[in-house]
Amino acid sequence: MFSLKTIAAAAVLILGAAAPALAANHAVTIKGMKFWPANITIAAGDTITFTNQDSAPHNATAADGSFATPRLSKGQSARVTVAAGTHSYICTIHPMMKGKVTAK
Repeated sequence: MFSLKTIAAAAVLILGAAAPALAANHAVTIKGMKFWPANITIAAGDTITFTNQDSAPHNATAADGSFATPRLSKGQSARVTVAAGTHSYICTIHPMMKGKVTAK
């Protein structure tokens, strides 16, 4: 016969194993006309929060169209969800600003 404590512990293990992993949020800062970090690796389905610390407006737009932030003024942030794959992105206002996110 199993004790109630053993049954409860087994239930926690079974239910815990079946629970989906929670998406993580990652931060990319826009400062000095650059994305920091410029290259980031995350899990597919995670989010990235882009925060503009420059006085100039910026955005972050994936070349493949998979994500885009609105125009961000100083102090503003926007969060995007990233699908699996490697996504190059730029600031369309300042195209020399480039970054890459790899979502596995």
